[in-house]
Amino acid sequence: MTLKSMLLISASLLAAVSSGCGDQTALPKGADSGPNPSLPRPVTSAVPTVNVAPAKGWPDGQMPAAVTGLSVSAFARGLNHPRSIVVLPNGDVLVAESNAPPKEQSTGIRGFVMKLVMARAGAGVPSPNRVVLLRDADGDGTAEVRTTYIEGLMSPFGLALIGDRLYVANADSVVAFPYSPGADKVTAPGEKIVDLPGGPLNHHWTKSLIASEDGRFLYVGVGSNSNVGENGLEMEKDRAAILEVDIAAKTYRPFATGLRNPVGMAWEPDTKSLWTVVNERDELGSDLVPDYLTKVVAGGFYGWPYSYFGTTVDERVTPQRPDLVAKAIVPDYALGAHTASLGVVFQSSQGWPREFSKGALVAQHGSWNRKPHSGYKVVFVPFKAGRPIGAMRDVLTGFLSADSEALGRPVSVAFDQSGALLVTDDVGNAVWKVAPQFAQSRLDGR
Repeated sequence: MTLKSMLLISASLLAAVSSGCGDQTALPKGADSGPNPSLPRPVTSAVPTVNVAPAKGWPDGQMPAAVTGLSVSAFARGLNHPRSIVVLPNGDVLVAESNAPPKEQSTGIRGFVMKLVMARAGAGVPSPNRVVLLRDADGDGTAEVRTTYIEGLMSPFGLALIGDRLYVANADSVVAFPYSPGADKVTAPGEKIVDLPGGPLNHHWTKSLIASEDGRFLYVGVGSNSNVGENGLEMEKDRAAILEVDIAAKTYRPFATGLRNPVGMAWEPDTKSLWTVVNERDELGSDLVPDYLTKVVAGGFYGWPYSYFGTTVDERVTPQRPDLVAKAIVPDYALGAHTASLGVVFQSSQGWPREFSKGALVAQHGSWNRKPHSGYKVVFVPFKAGRPIGAMRDVLTGFLSADSEALGRPVSVAFDQSGALLVTDDVGNAVWKVAPQFAQSRLDGR
């Protein structure tokens, strides 16, 4: 390709970032969600759909809106790109403040433009590389204590506590730190448990983390190093997978594969099975491909990059692998196209309204490549007998302004000891607290 051609393509893509060009959805509302989503014909073009909601942050006095029966308040504000969250046994809350590694490399013009897109969407800030501790010591629903708990990390994301050890998933490794209840800071150095697939090319850098119930294993969500393998499949070793880490042996093995970008993970309480939220592929139009929530089958293959939602072949991928496509598992529940669904937690509080009493809550970070925007909210997927059933429902909305600016973007979700849902917001730099209205009234003394 000549320099002139490269410059022309670059200019076209830059214009796309600013103008929001590309196709628009042709599906009825909700058709791209549920157990049997519509999968229309792909829409491909030289310039993919780009529709970025510029990051603005919350004006003074504004916050998200909770649905009827629930209330929302600020548990903490003024954070620095908060991502994953974990609630400790003593009620303290840890939040990973993080962004992409500074040495992350992108390839070609597409990579260059992707960096511009992410910066416009609020993901262009330097990584704080730390875990902060939040403490509501007086029980008023707001964290008045904030300390730097661990610093000097490498784009940390996943957090998991097992006994007296806190595990942190950096962009390139899992490390362990001693945990002491009530301590405001960890000063001991971390112990490396395993290296993880990392840079210098680290397309999906976030590494999510969850512990097995017996504490023997960690499960790590590792995203692909490309959209659909365009950087070469040799770059995808142990990626697009959930890895099972044997803590004592300090080794790992692929637990499930073909998962383009598995981020949130949680244990379903009735069946004790592992579930994950997966971000699917891009550049097939506004209506493809739905992100999804699915049970993780040990040894299972979920299609990426060769197919999606079971055996629907992605013709962009070469060489094809019909043998793998034939055994691709169909995901359990579609969460909508390009919603960037990230965090997930199963309902554990008995005090919520009945319609939210059993199921999964999912944080949808929001689209940058769909018309109109999708995601930018927290949703509830109802479950029965360990399986999703019925339409998903909004829980927390209002993250997009009337002018389609991103006031906030939900990332992770966790229940605190009072039964309230904590939601991290990496554009609003906040942790929101969602609780039943009667519980919030008691907290406020009304």
